Amino acid sequence: MKNTLLKVFLSFLTILCTSLTYSQDVSGSVSDSNGPLPGATILVKGTTNSTQTNMDGNYTIRNVGLNATLIFSYIGLKTQEINVKGKSVVNTLLKVDSAELNEVLIIGFGKQSKRKLTDNIASISAEQINQIPISNLQGALTAKAAGVQITQINGKVEGGVKIRVRGISSISSSQEPLYVLDGMPIINDNESVSAAPINPLISLNPNDVASIEILKDASSAAIYGARGTNGVVLITTKQGKSGKTKISLNSSAGWSEATHKMSWLNAAQYVELFTEASANTWGASDLWLTEPGGSFDKLSNGLDWRNGQIDTDWQDLALVKGSVQDHTFSISGGDSKTVFFLSGGYNNTQGIVRGNSMDRYSYRGNLDHKVSDKLRVGLNTSLSKSHITRIGTDNSFATPLQAVAQSPLSPAYLADGITPNNESTLYYNFLMQEFNGSWDVNIFRTIMNSYLEYKILPELSFKTELGYDNNNQTEEYFSGSLTQSASTNGYADANAIQSDKYSINNYFTYNKTFKEDYDLEFVGGMSFEESARKRQYVAGTGFPSDDLQTVESASEITSGLSSRTKYNFLSYFGRATFSIKDKYLLKGSLRYDGSSRFGASNRYGVFPAASAGWIISQEDFLKDNNTISLLKLRGSFGITGNAGIGNFASLGLFNGSAYNKTSAINPSQLSNQDLKWEKTNQVDAGIDFGFLNNRVSGEIDYYVKKTNDLLLNEPLPGTSGWSTLTRNVGSLTNKGFEFVLNTTNVKTDNLSWKTSLNLATLNNKVTNLPGGDIVDERNIVRVGETISSFYLVQYAGVDPANGDALFYKNTPNSDGSLDKTKTNDYNEANRVISGSPYPTFMTGMTNTILFKNLDFSFTFQGEWGASLYNEAGKFQSGNARYEDNQTTDQLNRWQNSGDITNVPQARMHRTNGQQASTRYLEKSDFIRLRNLSLGYTLPKKISQKISVDRLRLYMTGVNLLTFTNYTGYDPESSYDNNGDSNIRKGIAFYSAPPAKTIIIGLNIDL
Repeated sequence: MKNTLLKVFLSFLTILCTSLTYSQDVSGSVSDSNGPLPGATILVKGTTNSTQTNMDGNYTIRNVGLNATLIFSYIGLKTQEINVKGKSVVNTLLKVDSAELNEVLIIGFGKQSKRKLTDNIASISAEQINQIPISNLQGALTAKAAGVQITQINGKVEGGVKIRVRGISSISSSQEPLYVLDGMPIINDNESVSAAPINPLISLNPNDVASIEILKDASSAAIYGARGTNGVVLITTKQGKSGKTKISLNSSAGWSEATHKMSWLNAAQYVELFTEASANTWGASDLWLTEPGGSFDKLSNGLDWRNGQIDTDWQDLALVKGSVQDHTFSISGGDSKTVFFLSGGYNNTQGIVRGNSMDRYSYRGNLDHKVSDKLRVGLNTSLSKSHITRIGTDNSFATPLQAVAQSPLSPAYLADGITPNNESTLYYNFLMQEFNGSWDVNIFRTIMNSYLEYKILPELSFKTELGYDNNNQTEEYFSGSLTQSASTNGYADANAIQSDKYSINNYFTYNKTFKEDYDLEFVGGMSFEESARKRQYVAGTGFPSDDLQTVESASEITSGLSSRTKYNFLSYFGRATFSIKDKYLLKGSLRYDGSSRFGASNRYGVFPAASAGWIISQEDFLKDNNTISLLKLRGSFGITGNAGIGNFASLGLFNGSAYNKTSAINPSQLSNQDLKWEKTNQVDAGIDFGFLNNRVSGEIDYYVKKTNDLLLNEPLPGTSGWSTLTRNVGSLTNKGFEFVLNTTNVKTDNLSWKTSLNLATLNNKVTNLPGGDIVDERNIVRVGETISSFYLVQYAGVDPANGDALFYKNTPNSDGSLDKTKTNDYNEANRVISGSPYPTFMTGMTNTILFKNLDFSFTFQGEWGASLYNEAGKFQSGNARYEDNQTTDQLNRWQNSGDITNVPQARMHRTNGQQASTRYLEKSDFIRLRNLSLGYTLPKKISQKISVDRLRLYMTGVNLLTFTNYTGYDPESSYDNNGDSNIRKGIAFYSAPPAKTIIIGLNIDL
């Protein structure tokens, strides 16, 4: 018995010694061309024994056989196998695999290599963003992503920006994407006190951004569930890297002007046209316009208009030369434990619309610190102050661009050349407000996001994020005693809005490789957000002096209010990705969202998504193909939501009020406890391809988005005592193709030329609307048609016999066709669907050329299929119906029997074709040279002599050329005074064009 025990003990000892002899611990580092790689995976081949590098790129893996092989891998880099051969230290440098799409993309709550992506995500790098030194972040994305339309409403420096991802998916609910900054959803509410919006993201400095990912399909966006319907924009800011401290300076300055000016009548033409129009109405013997003391004399204010003494170009007074300055200074670096990025920025933009300007000061500090091998913490902070000098909305006479309605016979100034004059103009002289009033907006924004990440196991980590966003905006308006507020001896108001958002994310990430061929990642956690808003407003009249411009100095407080509101989201989410043999890809996600905005019975919504991919080029029959570098099929399905409605839309509300000087409570909103989530089902099928070692690569996608239970502010009969009720009504569908092609056309030691082309189609249709048509002025929502289609009487030109404006009757015939008989009686004509405010085809093309130390790039953008209705056309192109100055095309009016023209006879103060019709509807197709940049980088031999790592001089042009048949100011500029209507679209009304800007700049890296 003792011998047996002894033999067992000796055998065990032998095995243990053998094990100790033939296995060891191996340590080392993993890096790439940019430095250490945190999170790289090291696997002992043929086993499940694995580990990952720490934040410094170092690792230790235990129990490694003396002759074992280690497999080193990292997303986006070429996997490498190394035999340890008894060595205890193994360092490796992973290289870019030119045979793969190696880009690493940020996704919701993580990141993933583009090669293994089963979603449709558009990515824009810092290099692409910084090529366009403009003040707003969204403008840098224009034409860079297929299926994403980005439009600034007009040329005002603070003007709102519309981003539409794969069309319009709602009627009355929000149509804007969700913005997520460094993992935190941020405030994107327009807080303008007027109907003209202020871009909520104007406080962000584009120079601080490292990358932007736009989540377009449901599989990628569903991780954000309730707010993913309109797409998700993930913004990642720049981070420091360990090593040498890097100092960068980007400084630029430039000048700008309007992209286009319209042609208006000069004084002589104005006299000719209106004299004729008066004669056509009252007879040639009626000289009320031209006689001494007549209307023309009053307009000219004593100047001799008969001999050309007065000819005011009001357009040149309204649209002026602008300028821009942008300066950013940054410091980044760190050591093995702490990395940092600090930046400060200043932007000054003097707008092309007179009296409109912006100053922005910004600071960003990003800090990451490794407490231990298992614990890491970080804090991202952004502070900014923006000061905006505003002008009136498009529908106010105080706005400069409405000055084009003034007669060229009216002087803009009195004889002293200084004091504006309002006695001889047709309408209020906007210069009165510029010199005797003010409208200032100050926006203070603070965004902070902190995190703590703890590695529980090599494969399992936990991360908690706490975010805070504060948007504090004050608007102060003053109109002095010499302005349109003269009757009240001045008017002033003050408006203060404070918006706060708190967010908490807690989630686990599990990442494991099994038997070399099976990769699993799981993310699961919860999210909570609370948003609050407070507003205070006060107004007063009667000021003792125009030098005292705050409400405090008013003799009478005429109005005031204060309000506060709050809403929150509580969410649980999970996502799993699984790949087999690096070629079969699966992904699924689920989000359970609750919102305080919906009724108690429908407060929570479930938003699932799934996707799959097959990398065909990894199969044996294609793996060694010299032509095909990548061929991947992918498909996805998912459900996303929209909660962009009022905070208490499901509740019956009451307001406090006064009745006969007694306090009272009035009902203000009907309740709808059945109100539920608006949901969008989306299917996406795509192909990713790469040829010739990826010198040619791209994507082809087809998608279908169907939105059900549309959230609609449904109009109610006036007899009900209510105007609207928010309900779930109807459905609509968006579908389209997207095509992306990236090519390396030339690649030599001294010359490279790359082209990126994207194309997208869009087909939008309303598929169900139980309540029937919804008509809002010029637009209609109708089943079978594009949402917000134009609904207008069809203009038929001019009767050659008498100069009458003609319209098509469009009365339905018994066979379903329309009667195209012409009539000069507008009331006999029926409205018809006449166009769409949304493009059906969009494209963008960027070329980048590098020749030795020269770099040259340019981007073209194009849109086709949309139309714009000029609501101001009846005034400014109305064949002298009103006394407003006219566009020069009105000189082509009908004058004699037999004249063939599209402009009716001029009849002053008589309607002849000025009614709402397709006369003022135009196609807004265009191709635009969005940006062009030429730069020169000083050779390193020279720059190093002055202790500079890199010095680059450049010149950039923005909106340099526009090719269009649209005759208005700009095919992208639209009315900024639509108020709360989400149906009224594609309307222009004295809308300022964007700026054409040329910038000279300098980049220095130390």
